[in-house]
Amino acid sequence: MGNVLFSILWLLILIFIGFWVASFAAGLYILIIPFTVCIEPLTGLTDFLLSVIQFPRYCAQAMMEGKGFN
Repeated sequence: MGNVLFSILWLLILIFIGFWVASFAAGLYILIIPFTVCIEPLTGLTDFLLSVIQFPRYCAQAMMEGKGFN
């Protein structure tokens, strides 16, 4: 296991930032995804929102590995 201090910081980021940002992005994603059929340039936006939705997974993985902020 990596540094315990970084694991605690990643846990705090996950709880106070990660879940909130991902849930907001998920709402936008759900609203915009049907329009990508008609408006092709929205595909880039939905791809970005999907990566933001996966931010809590990144936080949890960094927390388990004790990664720094590099």
